[in-house]
Amino acid sequence: MMTELPLDQVRTLLAVVDEGTFDAAAAALHLTPSAVSQRVKALEQRTGRVLLVRTKPVRPTESGEVVVRFARQLARLERDARAELGLRGDGEPTRVSVAVNADSLSTWFLGALTRVPQEPQLCFELRREDETRTAELLREGLVMAAVTSSPDAVAGCSVRPLGRMRYVAAASPGFAERHLGGALRDALTRAPVLTFDRSDELQDAFVRRLRGGTGAASSVRHSLPTSEGFVEAVAAGLGWGLVPEVQAVPLLRAGHLVPLAPEHTVDVPLYWQQWKLDSPALASVATAVVAAAAEALRD
Repeated sequence: MMTELPLDQVRTLLAVVDEGTFDAAAAALHLTPSAVSQRVKALEQRTGRVLLVRTKPVRPTESGEVVVRFARQLARLERDARAELGLRGDGEPTRVSVAVNADSLSTWFLGALTRVPQEPQLCFELRREDETRTAELLREGLVMAAVTSSPDAVAGCSVRPLGRMRYVAAASPGFAERHLGGALRDALTRAPVLTFDRSDELQDAFVRRLRGGTGAASSVRHSLPTSEGFVEAVAAGLGWGLVPEVQAVPLLRAGHLVPLAPEHTVDVPLYWQQWKLDSPALASVATAVVAAAAEALRD
């Protein structure tokens, strides 16, 4: 049985996934579409699995994601080796791709990146995604590391805890006066609510917590997919929402926000997951991120 994965075939599969079509991959690789197709078919025969869903754009199957992740890791190792050997082209930076949730990106994560040594020169490619879904980008091989809420390591990755991001339920004083009279546990099921996007369940979970496991936030909900915009909308009185503590504290002190249930804060544990690679660039980023998180997040 042939178990080797020919590198030209692996790289060709990656090109097809990245470019979206066989024709585009052929142009990028300076090959004919027929040659690209033959290489992918040969790799599928070697692995005994279908690696691509032939849609437009193409999508890797679950097995294809494994090969794509391997291809990206291989490219990372090759770039690191070239850099250590002094073979990197003039001005060619080392690229580090990371998936990070919006609230971390808006509060502590960018400060972490400023701590990363810039020799050799690094370029960061950040993908903003909900912390419950950043691990998927790792699993698909689209990023090298991720801030995630999952303690379960993605295959081929290591994981370490960063700390807990605390959220407080808050609203503007005017909004609270108009919409949140009476029992809070009931009022929150009717009052307009802010969510980050349609997959954001933090506010619903908070309401269920107040109500002993039943119910949800109101169906009157506004979605704002930026951390800064979310906080501004809560302060403007568009709805109530769970605001990161670090963003809420100055607004609470200034009287622009009022806490809705100070005794019921919400803590979201965050973890750092990264490829298991002996990559100096990735290691330096991880060191900086862990150090910054220790200062910014709760234990």
